[in-house]
Amino acid sequence: MPSTIADAFQDGLKIERTALFLDVDGTLLDLAPRPGAVFVPPSLIDSLALADDALGGALALVSGRSIDDLDRLFAPLQLRASGVHGAQTRFSPNNPRQADEEAEGLPRTLWMALTEVLFDFPGTFAENKRYSFAVHYRTVPMLKQRLREALQRLIAAYADLQLDMIHGHSVFEIKPRGFDKGKAIKRFIEREPFLGRVPIFIGDDVTDESGFATVVSHGGHAFSVGHERPGVSFVFPAPENVRSWLARFGQRRAAI
Repeated sequence: MPSTIADAFQDGLKIERTALFLDVDGTLLDLAPRPGAVFVPPSLIDSLALADDALGGALALVSGRSIDDLDRLFAPLQLRASGVHGAQTRFSPNNPRQADEEAEGLPRTLWMALTEVLFDFPGTFAENKRYSFAVHYRTVPMLKQRLREALQRLIAAYADLQLDMIHGHSVFEIKPRGFDKGKAIKRFIEREPFLGRVPIFIGDDVTDESGFATVVSHGGHAFSVGHERPGVSFVFPAPENVRSWLARFGQRRAAI
C-alpha cells in the first residue's frame, strides 16, 4: 500500500512511458556547509542505477554542479546529466559532455574582481565552475543582503557580458544569460530515450523553477523538496523522502 501521495502517484505511472529528471543538492543529497562536504549514501547510488535501468535510461541529473563533479560524487555510476545549470550536457553516459551553444566561459578578469569583492565578506567563498561563479554564504547568513547588493554592482560593472544572478540555498550564482535548467530538460525530452515520455522533475530551490515550468508545459509533473514552488504538484519534506521514493522505481521493476 502506498505510504504517501507521492508513492500513490508513482504507482499510477507507466514506467516505460516516464522520464525522470533529478536535481542533486537539496534534492537527492542533504545540504552541507560546503559542496565538497556532502554525504552520498551508498544506497542512493544503487537506487539511481536501478531506477535508470527501470526507466530504460530515461533518467538524468540536472544540477548546478559540473558533470565531472557529479561523476565524482556518484562513482562508479555515470548517468545522463546536465551540469552548471544547463551549460553542460551529456546525452549518454558513454558520450563526452557538450557545452550549450550559448554558454561561454566567464573571463578571468571577472573572477579576479569577484575575489576582491569577497575580501569584504569573511566567511563567504566562491566556486569557479568556468561557466558560472557560485558565491556561498551558508555560515554567514546575516551578510545575505549586503552581499547581494555588492554582487549586483559587480554585474552592473560587467554589463557587456550580459550576466544573470540566481539565488539558491545560501548561494548566489553569477552566469551568462541564455541557458538554464528548463532549457536543459527540453533538450533531453526532444531525443531518445526521453522522447514521448511523461517528464517528471524534482528540485528544491529557485534555480529549479525553470525546470518545473518546462516539464509542466510538456504534460509532465514537478515535485519540490522542503518548500512549495510555483507549478509543483507535491512537496517532499526532505531529501531522505526523495531517496526513499526513488528506491521504489527499482523495487517495482524487480517485482515485475
